[in-house]
Amino acid sequence: MPLATPEDHGSEADGQYSKDYCVYCYNHGAFVAPELTIAQMRDFCIDKMVERDVMPRDQATNLMTEVMPRLRRWRMASPRT
Repeated sequence: MPLATPEDHGSEADGQYSKDYCVYCYNHGAFVAPELTIAQMRDFCIDKMVERDVMPRDQATNLMTEVMPRLRRWRMASPRT
């Protein structure tokens, strides 16, 4: 998720904005839905990007498919699809 505004960022346990994670997946120092697979999170992010008019669905799909596997959360996790 593009972190264009402070409100786009998730929060750490101390209430500060997360530098790594968006508000949709990380709040209060923990992942909102830790059981989600990378594919499920990719689809969720694509839907949010389209809903917020960040970019068209095909562009969001291409971006998330390329970028998600490189994000810290998914590099740290065991491979799940």
